[in-house]
Amino acid sequence: MTTPFITRHRRALLPLLGALALAWSAPAAAQAAAEKPMDHAAHMAHAMHAAQEEDSTPVKLSGASVYQIKSALTDQDGRSFKLDQRRGQPVLVSMFYNSCKFVCPMLIDTMRNTEQTLTPEERAKLQVMLITFDPERDDVKALKAVSVQRELDSARWTLARTDPASVRQIAAALDIQYRKLGDGEFNHTTVLVLLDGEGRIIGRSKKLGAVDPVFQKLLKQTLQAAAAPAAHVH
Repeated sequence: MTTPFITRHRRALLPLLGALALAWSAPAAAQAAAEKPMDHAAHMAHAMHAAQEEDSTPVKLSGASVYQIKSALTDQDGRSFKLDQRRGQPVLVSMFYNSCKFVCPMLIDTMRNTEQTLTPEERAKLQVMLITFDPERDDVKALKAVSVQRELDSARWTLARTDPASVRQIAAALDIQYRKLGDGEFNHTTVLVLLDGEGRIIGRSKKLGAVDPVFQKLLKQTLQAAAAPAAHVH
């Protein structure tokens, strides 16, 4: 049985105990509230750092990409470059040699006529490249002479040479066959090859002397797709 004295003192103690509980819990609550923003800030900093590391890591090339070949080439102006420096834009590419008197000049004309079917905006997004089978005779001076004589736009047209082993490697990647003859001439596949921005073959045409309408349509579609803005990712 509870006495009136104990009851009165219990009632007096209840407000005091409540105040003590509040005083005890307030610092703990304040500390927890302070820790949450710090944890969130640390988490965001870590996420941003990870995103920056991910963005700075180049996307690996596909095994089907011609740009896997790491050989050094030299253009008609004596500048050294590698194939993967053309990454990001479609490239119209083929192989030739300067002393060819008939088929190779026709190949260059066909490539030039094909690009002339494009609008100025489309041409600005296309690179054109010719790589010689004959680096022994086609030095920088010879390549420059072809560029000047043919009035090729050096801002977009690259005439290039490399070492014989790399010539074989590039020809194999482009599925272009060639064979050097005893008189110094070459038997070779004559073909226009279209590469996408990652160096993958997406089209071929063996038609010479006139524009191949099917290949020309694919070329325009490729350039238009390359020019389209990338979809925004949330």
